[in-house]
Amino acid sequence: MSDMINADLVDLDLSADTKEAAARALAERMVALGRVTDLEGFLADVAAREAQMPTGLDGGIGIPHCRSEHVTEPTLAFGRSAAGIDFGAADGPADLIFLIAAPAGADDAHLTILSSLARQLMNAEFTDALRSVDDASAAAALIRGDEPSTAGGHTTAGATAPPAAAESGSGSDSDSGSGSGPGSGSADSVAVPAAASAGAATGTDDAGAGADRPFRIVAVTSCPTGIAHTYMAAESLENAGREAGVEVVVETQGSAGFTRLDPAVIAAADGVIFAHDVPVREKDRFAGKPTVDTGVKAAINRPAELITEVRGRAERGEATASAAPGGTPVERTGEPGEGYGTKLRKWLMSGVSYMVPFVAAGGLLIALGFAIGGYEINKAPSVMDHFVWTQADSWGALLFQIGGVAFGFLVPVLAGYIAYGMADRPGLVPGFVGGAISLTISAGFLGGLAAGLIAGGVVIAIQKVRIPAALRGIMPVVVIPLISSAVVGFLMFVVIGKPIAQAQKGMTDWLNGLTGTNAVLLGALLGLMMCFDLGGPVNKVAYTFATAGIAVANPGDSAMKIMAAVMAAGMVPPLAMALATTVRGKLFNRTERENGKAAWVLGASFISEGAIPFAAADPLRVIPASMAGGAVTGALSMTFGATLRAPHGGIFVVPLIGNPFLYLIAIAAGVCVTAALVIVLKGLRKPATGAGPAGPGEGTPASSTRTKQPVAA
Repeated sequence: MSDMINADLVDLDLSADTKEAAARALAERMVALGRVTDLEGFLADVAAREAQMPTGLDGGIGIPHCRSEHVTEPTLAFGRSAAGIDFGAADGPADLIFLIAAPAGADDAHLTILSSLARQLMNAEFTDALRSVDDASAAAALIRGDEPSTAGGHTTAGATAPPAAAESGSGSDSDSGSGSGPGSGSADSVAVPAAASAGAATGTDDAGAGADRPFRIVAVTSCPTGIAHTYMAAESLENAGREAGVEVVVETQGSAGFTRLDPAVIAAADGVIFAHDVPVREKDRFAGKPTVDTGVKAAINRPAELITEVRGRAERGEATASAAPGGTPVERTGEPGEGYGTKLRKWLMSGVSYMVPFVAAGGLLIALGFAIGGYEINKAPSVMDHFVWTQADSWGALLFQIGGVAFGFLVPVLAGYIAYGMADRPGLVPGFVGGAISLTISAGFLGGLAAGLIAGGVVIAIQKVRIPAALRGIMPVVVIPLISSAVVGFLMFVVIGKPIAQAQKGMTDWLNGLTGTNAVLLGALLGLMMCFDLGGPVNKVAYTFATAGIAVANPGDSAMKIMAAVMAAGMVPPLAMALATTVRGKLFNRTERENGKAAWVLGASFISEGAIPFAAADPLRVIPASMAGGAVTGALSMTFGATLRAPHGGIFVVPLIGNPFLYLIAIAAGVCVTAALVIVLKGLRKPATGAGPAGPGEGTPASSTRTKQPVAA
């Protein structure tokens, strides 16, 4: 505990002007003490965590952190900036910067200590003391808890002191379960669930229907790393609850695991707050409760608003805990106030993410069936009626028919999980029903999109109806599926099904009629889309467009050309980055050169995400270059007339490609274009002085002296 931070890990005059430079300056101190073994590798892990969500907090705090295999022991470095550094907080730059480094296998005790720091950062007395301290040793002692702060006439325990040592009146973590003081009007809310349950249980005797008892909220907080924001959100909610006279009991689902809230505490709660950026574990425990579902930073920055919102939902009788979004990384609807377009994109991506494995499995099985049994295999009788173990045609028919069954799930899965992304599990039944109806009426892929959105919207509308408490328990499993399925079925069969089916037929006819220049331009456009965000929403739109065309028993030649162009273009960025790091390694740092080795395999396997580390580090050069190469490859693939029945597989399905030699030439051309552009663009950048992040060098020495380094855009 005492050696997690010392004076050598404190910089009270941090001169960095960017968050990357600040992380580097503090990380260099860790390297100098042997706490970090690979500076560039560790900074890459910090940047990856920062890319998930900015780590700036209101109140002038930046708390970059990560778990990394390059960290030898849990370490905390602290820097104080006079000018302030932008860490993405809404209220402006941060002057207090804490860099938390945890080993990949950090033990629970150390993670608990780090979580205590996160909680203490919500204490104004603690942060005021850090802003006024004038000695590095004193600052380290204050953070360790060796030296109490006396700001404001009160004693504040150090951040890393054991929770039991914290003063209950300071607003810090208090696992002892002590109350918040006479006359406060509310029981003390604690984040360690075992203690919380005990504290809450003592107050449930008056739960009854007493009008004077305080409103009770249970909350769950969690963030991707589970080190800092998880516990800061818990502390913020508890403090806001005390100010509002509301009992708030928090379950922190952090890296050190979690202790489940007592079922009696959940049962006695009047509302639920989920503040999370990763899925809530065992979410069904909270079913039937009025719920607010949001990101973890919302709980840190505006806890009072969340408490007010959940109280309003309880007053209106809304029971939405079982229907709150957030079960998977792509189905979150985001922060309140987020635009409808952003929410719509996330809902659609939810369906696509669940559909893609069916596409890959079904498409590859069908392609293998064709490869083994020939292109007449689609006319083979059912293997239930005719299967000869020694005949290749029988095995080809078996693979083809299994793949066909897998393809039969595409539209229902797409619709079901779009609805799931909007309304969680109650949306699954009407979504799947609507998707199946779409197949029945030949509305296809477009019908699945419409059915999913309608199903999710119907479920959300039903959930807004005020329901008597006695019926809330059966709403998610009986009432909502029944009513929503009936409504979606009626709309799909009677109202919108036929127009959508006609639109689907029109799109199919248009694709089959593409020839000449139109086909080449379409290939270039799809290539641009595949390389724009490297596995993101635009990439997925192009990929889904292509797979929808071959997700039929007998896809047209144009549909298979589109699939070939899309896969070829998607292979270009990682292969090009791998080639560039091989040809001109001096333009890339050591971590990028290592990523380049892996990119050969990722690109060959049609995993566009293999280029993301390069694009994240230098987007203004890598992304345009990738798009140029992708457009060239897509256009050439369409020009050469390459066809593909398999929706995935990269070079491993080349034997299944029509015109394979020309297809490989198209890929090679795009790879060369992208690699050449990246090399030229990186070679043109000018050196600059300053304290910015290190460029393509091997890392700066662990000192305060800054040398000239190329600065990435």
